[in-house]
This record gives sequence, C-alpha cells and structure tokens, in this order.
Amino acid sequence: MAVVIVLAGVRLTRIAETLSDRTGLGDAVGGALLLGAVTSLPGNVTVVTGALGGDAGFALANPLGGIALQTVWLAIADLVYRRANLEHAAASLQNVLQSIVLSAMLAVPVLAYATPTLTLGWVHPLTLLIPALYGYGLVLLRQMQRAPMWQPTRTEQTADADAGDAVENSNAEDPGGPGSGDETSTARLWAALAALGLLVGAAGWVVGRAGLSVVAGTGLEGGIIGFTLTTAVSSLPELVVLVTAVRLGHLTLGVGNIIGGNVFDMLMVALADVAYLRGSLYSDAGPTGLILLGGTLLMSATLAAGLVMRERRWIGFEGVSIPAIYVGTILLAIGT
Repeated sequence: MAVVIVLAGVRLTRIAETLSDRTGLGDAVGGALLLGAVTSLPGNVTVVTGALGGDAGFALANPLGGIALQTVWLAIADLVYRRANLEHAAASLQNVLQSIVLSAMLAVPVLAYATPTLTLGWVHPLTLLIPALYGYGLVLLRQMQRAPMWQPTRTEQTADADAGDAVENSNAEDPGGPGSGDETSTARLWAALAALGLLVGAAGWVVGRAGLSVVAGTGLEGGIIGFTLTTAVSSLPELVVLVTAVRLGHLTLGVGNIIGGNVFDMLMVALADVAYLRGSLYSDAGPTGLILLGGTLLMSATLAAGLVMRERRWIGFEGVSIPAIYVGTILLAIGT
C-alpha cells in the first residue's frame, strides 16, 4: 500500500496543480485546498477507519502524526538543499500565516480535552471551530496574496518565489513539459483525479485496518501506532513532492505544500470526532493523545519561528529542534 500511495499520490499532486492553475484558484487557495485534499486522502480514510473501529487514540494520533512527521520532513529537505537554510531561502508570508493558523487550530483540541463532558450528541462542539478556522485562514491567505502588508527581506540566498509558477506556465505552453498533463482536457483531469482518489482512498483503508491489527497484535497503544507507523505510510506523497520540489529549486512551493497539507490535516481531527460514535473523541483518547497534541503544537510553533527568523546557516535552530521534539514526544508518550 505504501508503493500504491507514493505512485498514485505523486500523480494526484501533479493533476491537482494543473487543475489549480486552470480553475484560477491560484497557489494560495488552490494549493492549500486542492493539493491538501488529494494528498491527505489516504490519511482521511485511515482516520475514519480507526474512529469507526472504536480506537479514539489511533484516530486522533493519525492526523497529529501526519502534521508532526511532515514537519520533520522539512528538516530532511533542509539537508537536501545545501546552499542555504531552507526556511531562509523559501521566504513567504503565506507560509508564515499558514503556520500561525495551524497553531490556532491545534489549540482547539486542547480546549476540548479540558471540557470532556461538553458534547452535542456524540461530537464535541469545539470540533466545529476547526473547519471554521480553516475556512477563515483561506480568506486571510487570499487577502494577503492580493494586498500584502509585509514583505520578507530578499538576500542572495532567497529563492525566487515565482520560479515554480514560471515552470508551471512554461509547462502549460509546452505540452511536453514534465508532469504538465496539459494535453489532457480539464474534464479528463477531473476524472483522473477522482479515479486516483478512489485508489489511494482504498489504500488508506487497508493501512487503517493494518494499523489496528498491529495494535491488537503487539499490545501497543493505538496512539503510538497512529502517530508513527500508519502516518509514515499515508504521508509518503508529501515527502516525495517536497524533496522533488526542493531539488528542482521550487523552495517556496515545496515548503508551502507541506504547511498547507498540515493545515488541511487538522480537518481530519474534526472528521475523527464525527466518525467516533462512542462519545467525545478527546476524552477517550487519554493522556497519550494530549502528549502527542502538545508535541505537535510545539513543533509547529518552532517551524513558524524558523520561518520568521530565517537564519542564514545551512541548518538553523529549527532544523535541529523539530526532529528532537518529534523523538522526545514519542518517548514521552511511550513512557506514560
């Protein structure tokens, strides 16, 4: 299933990028919405599988693990891009804003943990705030794209934010461009998007069932398996796209895809609470879920700080801190 998710997921990403250009959504909204949706499909199905299976910890840990692991992958990409610090070179206010929105969304489950008896049916009412924050974040991104009030300082190490767009535009003019898919009609691209979406969705269901089987077979807590093993499989497309984008020099696009995907992954927390029919997801996820949530929030805040500070060194403080926080979070969760 990992192979299926990688091959289909990369193709899905290319189609989504083309459709984003053709529909006029642009990189800020189209990238965050369309790309985030298609690359998160395996994780969506895995989360629903765990929630319907009655494992609250597994269902909550999968989206949190996706956010955490994909943030770690930015540190890996930093190693690939040796010319400068990746967060310095990929100067983008949109990425900073999305990191702030992500931190705000991660704070919502913390409040839900503190109010376990507050429910509407079986769903915690604060869950409704997660998609509301996501939608408002898209509005803010659109406003920032049209009339930015701040500009990052450009240096000799700053990547051209328009380079990725230029490549995409040249591919649109040249049907032979790599991964353009522009010889195909828009209707066929939508059909291919749907077909590949069903494929990776089915793969996500198998990953979810396999993860629950690992929990049953090993006796490990569902939150640990969801935060590490199943997340590592379902999030592979984002890693491939990130490393490819960085190697091609599309730094802002690569970092933006990861952060935009992380923001979209928070919607899976709301989806998990809705699909978990035994009560409030947060109260049943236990202290392990709260540890994973806190670690993910700390990693996201560290990334936001790195994007603002833009250290000139090859590996900045965020490149060291984020993997350390990830490993420390897992060890702390195992020890509880």
